[in-house]
Amino acid sequence: MKWVATVADVRRWREGCAEPLGLVPTMGYLHDGHLSLVERARRENVRVAASVFVNPAQFGPGEDLARYPRDRERDRALLERAGCDLVFAPPAEEVYPGGFETFVEVGPTGARLEGERRPGHFRGVATVVLKLLGIFRPHRAYFGRKDAQQLAVLRRVVRDLDVGVELVGCPIVREPDGLAMSSRNGYLDPDERRAATVLFRALQAGRDAWRGGERDGTALGAAMRRTLDAEPRARTDYAAVADPETFRELGHVDGRALLCLAVFIGRTRLIDNLALDGDEPLDGEEVHPPRPGGEVPLPRREVGSST
Repeated sequence: MKWVATVADVRRWREGCAEPLGLVPTMGYLHDGHLSLVERARRENVRVAASVFVNPAQFGPGEDLARYPRDRERDRALLERAGCDLVFAPPAEEVYPGGFETFVEVGPTGARLEGERRPGHFRGVATVVLKLLGIFRPHRAYFGRKDAQQLAVLRRVVRDLDVGVELVGCPIVREPDGLAMSSRNGYLDPDERRAATVLFRALQAGRDAWRGGERDGTALGAAMRRTLDAEPRARTDYAAVADPETFRELGHVDGRALLCLAVFIGRTRLIDNLALDGDEPLDGEEVHPPRPGGEVPLPRREVGSST
């Protein structure tokens, strides 16, 4: 596996690269959710590349850019074990050199829910992903559905700008107790980690209400909030029912819909979602027990405020 830090190195490698090529963009501090993307890319492509880059453009004032967890050596070992052919791990000045002034402005899909609460976030995500697609010229790029709104925004960008890359959405990977895997889970202390299971229980409550015949979006959101409110360590940012393509909040569910959560557990902000129409049923999600032998655990991070 090659580990490179410059665009020029990627392009030289790409010239002789067998096709098709799959790309897995990441911000590092990898977990089994990331590795499941690499494993799928490995199955569907001749070559697989990944990026490890904590993108400053998608963090707002007061967010956790400086404290975002990083462990390059561990990431390198995990990606090599997963079968990556090349990893691009650039410094910020390689991605945003002096004089950089061009950004992707996203539309209404990126202005709702996460976009409303994190102004500029999807602008930064869309810009760095479009850059990576231009640098690598992959046939497919792989993203986890835990960041469902991010995937919807990127699909809109690729479609609107005729980028010509297939974006593959992959199932959420969960811990045995239902918590969606996230690099930010490492921020949680043991009590907070136990409390964080409330996100999945809230999604289950919303799904159960829907299965019982409830179709009012406000009532479904209230079912999730009741579960969240019962956990003293949880503070709800939003509990919404949204269209899975536009992320417009739904007053009435009569077709495809996504239960969406953003919740603070202590000072750590976590997101999760669950589809109601069978597009990504619970049984289709991946639930991973701890990996036997040789896996390096994610350490808990001592940090301040996180979003």
